[in-house]
Amino acid sequence: MFANFLKTASVAALATVASLNPAYAVDLEFYFPVAVGGAAADTIEQLTAEYAQANPDVNITAIYAGSYSDAGQKALTAARGGTPPQLSVLLSTQMFALIDEDVIVPFDDYLSEEEKADWIGGFYPSFMENSQTGGKTYGIPFQRSTPVLYWNKEAFKAAGLDPDVAPANWDEMVEMGKALTLKDDAGNVTQWGVRIPSAGFPYWLFQGLSTPAGAILANSDGNKVNFNDAKVVEALEYLVDLSKTHEIMQPGSIEWGPTPKAFFEGEAAMVWTTTGNLTNMRNNAPFDFGVAMLPAKERRGAPTGGGNFYLFKDSSDEQKEAAVDFVQWITAPEQAATWSIATGYIAPRAETWETDKMKAYAADFPPALVARDQLEFAVAELSTFENGKVTQAFNDALAAAIAGEMTAQQALDEAQAKAERILKPYQ
Repeated sequence: MFANFLKTASVAALATVASLNPAYAVDLEFYFPVAVGGAAADTIEQLTAEYAQANPDVNITAIYAGSYSDAGQKALTAARGGTPPQLSVLLSTQMFALIDEDVIVPFDDYLSEEEKADWIGGFYPSFMENSQTGGKTYGIPFQRSTPVLYWNKEAFKAAGLDPDVAPANWDEMVEMGKALTLKDDAGNVTQWGVRIPSAGFPYWLFQGLSTPAGAILANSDGNKVNFNDAKVVEALEYLVDLSKTHEIMQPGSIEWGPTPKAFFEGEAAMVWTTTGNLTNMRNNAPFDFGVAMLPAKERRGAPTGGGNFYLFKDSSDEQKEAAVDFVQWITAPEQAATWSIATGYIAPRAETWETDKMKAYAADFPPALVARDQLEFAVAELSTFENGKVTQAFNDALAAAIAGEMTAQQALDEAQAKAERILKPYQ
């Protein structure tokens, strides 16, 4: 009996100690699309550590999940297996797929009406186009970007162009591109006027042409596309003509990844790439460079891009509430400013740009304001149900036209027909 008393007393004592010194009240994991190391990973580690220090009852772990594609696949695989992360930063274009898979829930369910108005309402509207559908907010903008034009001011000066003025429209880009395209005595090009990557994320940079042409590639419900609109055809013909007719851009497929290096090494005097490369350009360009909005046609315009936070369904209410609190914290002005300055991604709320650190950053490096200002003209990145299949049909069309295998009209007609078949169940 005495032994049983001791046993009972010991259990009670352990329970008391556990209640006084509990394990973390909430454990959170979130998948983050980056390889280990680098400014993005270092900054995420810094920010999560700050949050943990201020919230000792929450244990939050960032899991570096590789590329966006890798992170998306890992998150879906984990969710299907019943062990999803509570949060993931995944592409904004994955919203419809995640909804279709029934693995995420809207943030609205865990917000007060005041938070919906003040917090959700504080993000730039162009970013919310890829974050909301059906009156619900499924994604919170975080690692967001838009393509911009970078130009080599030394190359402009050498070509007799004003080094402080970028092309404002399509015609000017052709005109300047001709002055910037250089050849050696054997007729080999030593410097191209412009480089617009057409492999890697071809549809995304192409939206920097189709949007100024006046076209919107997909509707907001994600079940209808306009690939063979006359204005999309016009944009693709212009892209092909940069190489074929004007001879100011390398012919054939142009890779995304090597573009900054090609810029640094003088292979192209103007390049189109993400504002997410802004810090890389600043740190590594061996010459003075400028950053500009993409050239206009009928209007200014570019797609938004990058990643959102998503809230996964298969987790406890306590985890969801803690996850939402963390996302609100990390997107708040001071933290968002730290993230934007470290990485070059666009701070997604206007109030962040009013912080002292962002004002100082913008004053020291005015090109950081270009992408923010371009948001006024930005549109949603191409995103639909069955997004991988639909986007592949469109990318194939771009590739066929660039390779000269089809006319722009033929290629886009074929892409439209394929997309309509894929999307029919969702209409």
